[in-house]
Amino acid sequence: MGFYEFSNYSKLTDTELAALLRSGDRLAFTEIYERYKSLLHRHAFKWTKDRDDAKDIIHEVFSNLWTKRETLSYSANLGPFLYAAVRNRIFNLLSHQRIVSTYIASVQQLINQGEYVTDHALRERELRLIIDKEIAVLPKKMQAVFKLSRNESFSHREIAEKLDLSEQTVRKHIQHALKILRVKLDMFILLFLLLAFRI
Repeated sequence: MGFYEFSNYSKLTDTELAALLRSGDRLAFTEIYERYKSLLHRHAFKWTKDRDDAKDIIHEVFSNLWTKRETLSYSANLGPFLYAAVRNRIFNLLSHQRIVSTYIASVQQLINQGEYVTDHALRERELRLIIDKEIAVLPKKMQAVFKLSRNESFSHREIAEKLDLSEQTVRKHIQHALKILRVKLDMFILLFLLLAFRI
């Protein structure tokens, strides 16, 4: 528990909250989260144009704030510190997306020019074996959607009809599966996933 009644935390300054946070006060952390989450989410969404990406960024920032509260150099300036942390993660995300896009364009050009030769096909088969192992540990429903899209080339509508889901749910399952795999697989494996789904 914190040193103050919970109802009083909203009256504390950022300087006071920062001091309490550093000492491990969970209620101070909760107040900081409630005070800044909406502003930071709007800032992240403005740049990413994706609510899930924005939500993930905010989660990462606050998770990092708590786990590294004793060593982070946020001092009393919580606002600027949090905005800088969000900005850095936005830049990392956009940079990653640009790099992946560059690789996709490069490989697609090779395919269009007929230069996607045996060596590339062999490498892709090896990568797909690794991907299959990771897909096998996805949640069952997500795995079913993912396999129908990847292995059977079903459209979102066809998958929705077959599994009695909405098209939006199918789309979400595929997006979430890719996010999970993105964490586990390196960029080159992700590249082949993106090419396979044309996402």
